[in-house]
This record gives sequence, C-alpha cells and structure tokens, in this order.
Amino acid sequence: MDFNFSSEQEQLRDTVNRLIEREYEFNKQRHAIITSAEGYSTKVWQSMAEIGMLGMGIDESHGGFGGNMTDIMIVMDAIGRGLIVEPYFATVVLGASLIQWAGSDAQKSVLLPQVVDGSMKLAFAHSESGARYDLKRVATVARKDGNGYIINGEKIVVLHGGIADKIIVSAATSGSLNDGQGMGLFLVDATTPGVTIQSYRTIDNQSAANIHFDNARVPAEALLGGNDQSLDIVEKVADIGATALVAEAVGAMEALQKATLEYLKTRRQFGVPIGKFQALQHRMVDMLMYLELARSVAYLAAVKVQSPDIAERQRVVSAAKNAIGRYGKLVAQEAIQMHGGMGITDELSASHYFRRLTAINATFGDADHHLARFSAAY
Repeated sequence: MDFNFSSEQEQLRDTVNRLIEREYEFNKQRHAIITSAEGYSTKVWQSMAEIGMLGMGIDESHGGFGGNMTDIMIVMDAIGRGLIVEPYFATVVLGASLIQWAGSDAQKSVLLPQVVDGSMKLAFAHSESGARYDLKRVATVARKDGNGYIINGEKIVVLHGGIADKIIVSAATSGSLNDGQGMGLFLVDATTPGVTIQSYRTIDNQSAANIHFDNARVPAEALLGGNDQSLDIVEKVADIGATALVAEAVGAMEALQKATLEYLKTRRQFGVPIGKFQALQHRMVDMLMYLELARSVAYLAAVKVQSPDIAERQRVVSAAKNAIGRYGKLVAQEAIQMHGGMGITDELSASHYFRRLTAINATFGDADHHLARFSAAY
C-alpha cells in the first residue's frame, strides 16, 4: 500500500506546520495562550481560517475545501505536535461533521460557511453523568411544545463548550433511557435563556464545560435535519472524532520522542551525554517502535473510518483507539522517566504531552472500552 501523501497534502502539511512554528512557540506564545482568560487565541483561530484549515472536510459548495479523512489526519497530526488548544476538533471535526451528516440543506448553507471563515465556533454536547462511553444513553429530554421544543437535562465535559457560539445538543424526543431511539440533535445558541454554562480547564489545558438546560426553549428548525433518529450519525461522527484523536496522538508521540532524544543528547552524567548509555538507547528504540506502530494504525483508521461497512469501520477504529491508548501511555511514561524529575514540571513540554495523551485516551472511549468493542465485533 502506498502511504505517501499527494503533492497537495504535502503542501497542506507544510502550511499548517509553518503556522504552528510561527504562532505557537512553547515557552512564550503557547504559555500566553493557555494562561489567557479565553483559553485560546483569536489571532491563531483567524490564521487557521485564512490558510484553509477550517474548511478541511467541508464541501466546496458550502465554502470549504473538501478533502477526506487523510487530510484531516494531516491537520490533527500537526495539532498534536504543536499542542494546539484552539477549538478545531470541536468545531470542524465534530460540529461541522454533524451538520454535514444530519443538517438540512438550509442549515448547511447558513452554518458551514461561517465555520469555514472562523466566525462560528461549535461544540458537541453529548456526554452525560453515568453514561461512560455508551453513546445510546441520553437522559436529556426535548419535549415538543407548540412551535418548538423545550430541553431539560445536563451535559458534561463538553469540549470548548464555554467558547462555542452554538452548541449541538443530543436529546431524547421519545424512547427509553438506553435504547437511543428518538435521539435528536438540536442546534442551541449559547445565549439561550435556560442554558447555564460552567466552564473550566482540563488537565491538558483544553477548555471544557458542563452545560445545564432548564426549560431551554428552541424553535422547531433547531432540530438538525428535522429528524429525531440521529443515533447512527452520532456513532459515525464519534468514530470520525476518535480517528482524528488517533492522528493527534501520533503527532504528540512524535514530538515527545524527538524531545526526549534531544534531552538525552544534552543531559550529561559522569562526564558524557546520558544518550551514550546503552540501556537508554534501548528504551529510545522502544519509543520509536511504538510511535511507528501508532502511525500505521492511524493511517488504517483514516482510510477505513468512512467505510460503508459499519462493522468494519467500528472494528478498525476500535483497534486504532485501543492501540493509541496503550502505545501513547508507554511513550509518555518512557519520556517522563528519561527526563527524570524535570519531566513532570510545567517548564518542559514532556509533561504537557503526557497530559494530552492521557486525555486523548479518555475521549470517545479509552483503550479498555475499545478492546471490548473490538472483541464484540467477532
């Protein structure tokens, strides 16, 4: 199989890397961004729009640049290496995908161009307390009321929910708690009366929020596509999101491996660089092996995630997410140990990559969850 990128994809990778190198130097620029009140940079966000990052995967008819999951993988890999905290994943990978798959033509024509130009930030509010990774479990309810719906419930750990302009909320219009039937996706403005947003930072310096809906009224047209049978779309977008996170993890693992190698070349003990010690050389080889294994499953997942065969899609995505959870942990632990006590400090990037890889493992199903899903497919 040919794993080489096309010339257009190489150009995309170079463009994104140049943006990150220019705007996201770790000790100054990134530190200023993650410690700001907003938790992200509006300047970087607009730069992403200007170079076309926000249009990846969005149809050209809606102002995007088209492309496939491999293109998204290239962007997410660069985001992982740069430890980017802007809401690209929440807005483009999750939000725009939900609109493209579930929205009506009118909703797409209004919303997607705003995503592409950077004026619309989205968040996907689906996770609930007690649900773990069960996508069918939705206790939030949307009750039909006159010309619209009234939403009641609470969503937790909504990625970038506190800075989103609109929130895509999964809510049950019918059915029981765990069957996933009658699940609708509602586009809710963040300023809607009855919507309370509690924002916070996660361990990896990302932004998240718990969102409470107390008789929040939305018009009928807020229901994406006018269809309250959206479980299949939620499952598909969750797999797309997991695949994007796999690619981000590969970028983070590569950066962590390179940073550790550089540290071994410069840190001296007994008068020589510690990289001269054979035991540490063996451990660096192990890190490289885990990285290349992770890269291989990332490529496979990017190719298979849009397969019309749902069972095949789920098997491959689960295999990749399980592998990333295990390999990412191994690479991160080795990096921290070889950096010594300095590895856990905020001043070194190693601890930041460690935390990001830990968070990626816990998003859209950890390694154990995906091992169980993979096993159940056979």
